[in-house]
Amino acid sequence: MPWVIKMRSLLLPVLISICWADHHPDNYTLDHDRVIHIQAENGPRLLVEAEQARVVSYRGGNVTLPCKFYRDPTAFGSGTHKIRIKWTKLTSDYLKEVDVFVSMGYHKKAYGDYQGRVFLKGGSDNDASLVIADLTLDDYGKYKCEVIEGLEDDTAMVTLDLQGVVFPYFPRLGRYNLNFHEAQQACLDQDAVIASFDQLYDAWRSGLDWCNAGWLNDGSVQYPITKPREPCGGQNTVPGVRNYGFWDKEKSRYDVFCFTSNFNGRFYYLIHPTKLTYDEAVQACLNDGAQIAKVGQIFAAWKLLGYDRCDAGWLADGSVRYPISRPRRRCSPTEAGVRFAGFPDKKHRLYGVYCFRAYN
Repeated sequence: MPWVIKMRSLLLPVLISICWADHHPDNYTLDHDRVIHIQAENGPRLLVEAEQARVVSYRGGNVTLPCKFYRDPTAFGSGTHKIRIKWTKLTSDYLKEVDVFVSMGYHKKAYGDYQGRVFLKGGSDNDASLVIADLTLDDYGKYKCEVIEGLEDDTAMVTLDLQGVVFPYFPRLGRYNLNFHEAQQACLDQDAVIASFDQLYDAWRSGLDWCNAGWLNDGSVQYPITKPREPCGGQNTVPGVRNYGFWDKEKSRYDVFCFTSNFNGRFYYLIHPTKLTYDEAVQACLNDGAQIAKVGQIFAAWKLLGYDRCDAGWLADGSVRYPISRPRRRCSPTEAGVRFAGFPDKKHRLYGVYCFRAYN
């Protein structure tokens, strides 16, 4: 029983500290009021905590991923061991880690696309929080903060979510024509990235209903159903995200679910005296100092800005769509959404055009 007594004496102060932090979700702003005691005997001499398990931002914004460490000074003596702080990001399948940033004393290094965009907040001596600037769509995901001192180390996890919108996509060739790699590129071409399961699940909870299966970034194929019906898994089934499982990324062909977020620019319908062919639409946007808009941009304008226009217009992929935020007669009378008019012959002079002008 003496071993049990020792463990209890070790765990009690740590549990008290954790409960205190949960009671104050903004405790990271109250560092001067917080004291954490670490019982060194037969236990961890280093404790790492993320005071928020999830942070939310948007493309182009800045964010701080919280992480702090608490050490037992009696266990490390005069501090001859240098503290090493390492941030990594888990891949979408959670099987690998990608290096993001490493700091050890005066030595600091950022990796890959994070170079020039990440640094430690350094708000206090025990602050390992990571600041990421100018967020991209690819920054979404789960990050690990690891602190190492001598033989001691501990980790904490933080999830970075982005405000945005999930949309189903298929190309002019028609439905179920994309392998996984083509699906990834299709989303990139439309100012988006392939969506994660969590993003699709959140979209389903917000009402997304789509009866065609599409790729997700972990290589699975799924689709969201809010209104069960016979062609979509059966009328007597419960609503949910249907899972086809994992398929051959080279040979299997499906649609794709894409995700996009805020953009730095202006999305608009170009006022033009006549209807346009596709080529005329492309040129008209160029003449106006812009480019023909992409599918991701019309969805972001609709979802995040409330853009509403009852005029069908060309988009960069050759599709014709229009965004409705206020359902009304002759303009999607029953529900809000980005209405899809298909992939018409590009020579038809029947539509206007949506343009996008990026801000420098």
